[in-house]
Amino acid sequence: MHIALICSCSGAESEENHGLHVTLDDNCTWILRGGSACAACENKNKAYLIPPGACGILNPSTIYANNEVSLAEVDIYGFDYDYTLALYSNALHSMIYNAARGFLVDHFKYPQGIRKYEYIPNFAARGLHYDIQKGLLMKIDAFHYIQPGTVYRGLSPVPDEEVLELYGGTFHIPLEQDSGFYGKGPRVKQFMDIFSIPEMTLMAVANDFFITNNIDYDPVHLYKDVTEAVGMVHLKGYMYKWIMQDLGKKYILRGEETDAVLHKLVDQGKKLFLITNSPFAFVDKGMTHMVGKNWREFFDVVIVQADKPHFFTDCVKPFRRLDCDGALRWDKIKSLEKGQIYKQGNLFDFLKLTGWRGTKVLYFGDHLYSDLADLTLRHGWRTAAIVPELEQETKIVSTSRYSTSLTWMQALTGLLEQLQTHQDPASKEVFQEWKKEREELRIIAKNLFNPQFGSIFRTCHNPTYFSRRLCRFSDLYMASLSCLLNYDSNFTFYPRRTPLQHEAPLWMDQLCTGCRKTPHLEEMSTIR
Repeated sequence: MHIALICSCSGAESEENHGLHVTLDDNCTWILRGGSACAACENKNKAYLIPPGACGILNPSTIYANNEVSLAEVDIYGFDYDYTLALYSNALHSMIYNAARGFLVDHFKYPQGIRKYEYIPNFAARGLHYDIQKGLLMKIDAFHYIQPGTVYRGLSPVPDEEVLELYGGTFHIPLEQDSGFYGKGPRVKQFMDIFSIPEMTLMAVANDFFITNNIDYDPVHLYKDVTEAVGMVHLKGYMYKWIMQDLGKKYILRGEETDAVLHKLVDQGKKLFLITNSPFAFVDKGMTHMVGKNWREFFDVVIVQADKPHFFTDCVKPFRRLDCDGALRWDKIKSLEKGQIYKQGNLFDFLKLTGWRGTKVLYFGDHLYSDLADLTLRHGWRTAAIVPELEQETKIVSTSRYSTSLTWMQALTGLLEQLQTHQDPASKEVFQEWKKEREELRIIAKNLFNPQFGSIFRTCHNPTYFSRRLCRFSDLYMASLSCLLNYDSNFTFYPRRTPLQHEAPLWMDQLCTGCRKTPHLEEMSTIR
């Protein structure tokens, strides 16, 4: 068998004895490695390596839809505080890591050698799973399969062969072992929020210290101790103190955009409320920095230390009011009044006192489980996820290197599917070469995001477990709250009708949302 590359311009054949017959389409879209064609078609090949419909530059300020949402029907906007109204810089991660590392050594009496490990900014990524008993950090896809090449014991990758041996000859994590509804399974935990990135890094570092120094230890004890050490950073108020001492210079980002969003919504006659787990003094300091001393005038209801996700499921804990000094009052709460600050409470009383129900409410949060899951599954609110990682990921997806790698990888996948029916030795040899090349391209694409774990949204071919939860629990998702500035109050978000495996892409609406110019992007640029 021989290669026959059919040139669309003349129909001429260019032959080489490589053991395969491949025909280019009318546009010479695909390039076959090792083959040759006329000069005109080679030029065309280079031009069309990325098909004409592929993404050019994605807009990181786009709001993406998992479900159809009309803002004209939304009268009430609710917000979490941390990583929603207030976005933080990565400098906070190293501070949390350093403090928790100190607690691990000083309070839990771990070896002093752990202090030598500095924070590794780009080691972990949100949405990873951790096998508590085996001490393994890994990435799992939407079908509960571990992605090969993304399992780490300490700071070192675990070979795929060893992973298979550890999990009984499969990459699959059974449902009963996997993370439960709130990301905490009996044996495997999912790290879902952004604050967990320094926790994962410290977990990896502590494991690495014991392994490299050949010290026997129990991974279950290590997991509990690291989790408690990180928890102490929050419970003792260290994080709140750092941020309050250096609001504008180091930690809080894009405060002027939060101010612009709140002004815009209030000017449109929308009702606003805030439900956060953070304490009032911390929220007050941050909101005063971003919006001004009169920030409470924007909100019809403000609830602090809400204890989410229990706030959404508990129907017993009553609301308590705080006075102007932040002290708790003892009066029974019969209404939620504007200008007042409330603590604790529960959503069932919130619904009775406000009457805010159903799809006229849109709530924004960064934690898919604690902020959004119960609201969309139990109460029918609209939900919007804040995913700051989107900004960097869309920039990577827009690069020619990523687009070229992905396009050729997809082309190879189609060629492999067709070639597998040929069982002669020459075809089998080419099949293995293409399979190896596709794996190399996959690694290139993965490393563009994170060398250890890749994109938070995709595994090799499937969505990640994080991505699946994002689609299930959020109607909309975006990089930051400021993306709302791009859309007017009557805008309707339409999810893309991407074809199912058994459907043909017969419709024209195949360009992703991010390729379109958002309505008010130029106006927003004046704010930034």
